[in-house]
Amino acid sequence: MIRLGPTSIDMRAMSSDDIFLSRLKLLIIMAKAYFENCPIGNYRKTAIIENARHVFYHSLQLASSEAQSGITSEVETGAEQEFYQRVPLLAVMAKAMAENRLTGNYKKKALQDNLDRICEILIFSFHLKGVSFLKVA
Repeated sequence: MIRLGPTSIDMRAMSSDDIFLSRLKLLIIMAKAYFENCPIGNYRKTAIIENARHVFYHSLQLASSEAQSGITSEVETGAEQEFYQRVPLLAVMAKAMAENRLTGNYKKKALQDNLDRICEILIFSFHLKGVSFLKVA
């Protein structure tokens, strides 16, 4: 049998940052699916709430560790600070979305703007080590 993909020597153990980025990516996908009027069933609702909780707390931990290190340049710090402010907001809004509390055009517009800005920061400004798995073929 032909085996494709990296060998076990090339692989590394997943870190908490890898899991955070995977959960954040999943939250972004589910929030974008919400705008496409995809239904939120019980399984998806539970998944959104659980991922939002993990993303919220891990982003707070990352923000506090980044603030304590203080080794980044001012340009990176601005984008990172904005990222660390927007990600917990996305988690709170995603939880509200799953619980059907995101009503009104202003709240939906705020969620859309937040999603767009987070995606922009991840693609253009934010430099995380090991973010290459976000590049989807």
